[in-house]
Amino acid sequence: MKNRTDLAGLNLSNPLHFLAVGLGSGLAPKAPGTFGTLAAIPLYLLLLPLSSAGYLGVLLVATLFGFWCCHQTSKDMGVHDHKAIVWDEFVGFWITMFAAPAGWVWIIAGFVLFRLFDVLKPWPISWLDKHLHGGIGIMMDDVLAGLAAFACLQLLAGFWG
Repeated sequence: MKNRTDLAGLNLSNPLHFLAVGLGSGLAPKAPGTFGTLAAIPLYLLLLPLSSAGYLGVLLVATLFGFWCCHQTSKDMGVHDHKAIVWDEFVGFWITMFAAPAGWVWIIAGFVLFRLFDVLKPWPISWLDKHLHGGIGIMMDDVLAGLAAFACLQLLAGFWG
């Protein structure tokens, strides 16, 4: 098995691979998850005009797509959950930001909260990270981190929004 820094098997001309590495953001030499989350912000801004139902629809499709995309890319790379695969960070951040108040303060708060939950992986996020495999395993810890960050952001919005 290859290590998490080996990019053999990655083909950026393959649309699945390109999306899995967050349009290239996951190729950052340091903190690819942070760069992936940053790259998710402009796409989040494009989602803002959607209705709540439309936004949830995009989240569902992006999550289901991520199961397949991340699985196939990690399989092609020969590394489970390669650090360059950051589509899961995109989805986790978008979950965090569902129904968030408008403004850059809230985007920054959502970014910080999501990164904290994604990096620290409190239980049950850590359990999912260790026990689920394939595309579902790659995605689900970030989905849960996004849900935890979403809950915290909504609490903050309730107090200061």
